[in-house]
Amino acid sequence: MAIAVKLDDLLHDRRMTLTELADRIGITLANLSILKTGKARAIRFSTLEAICEVLHCQPGDLLEFHHD
Repeated sequence: MAIAVKLDDLLHDRRMTLTELADRIGITLANLSILKTGKARAIRFSTLEAICEVLHCQPGDLLEFHHD
């Protein structure tokens, strides 16, 4: 079982770069990149809230559960 992060799709749909999102939510580009590539082991609710607020989305738009 795995959680997929669909940040690339959301950024593409909103015509926003990862750098711009990082600046707007106040997180380092390196940490946001770790999340985007699916290498993150956890995410703070405050970070998830900030991403959803800036991208005008719901957590379920960003994260997707897959059965292996």
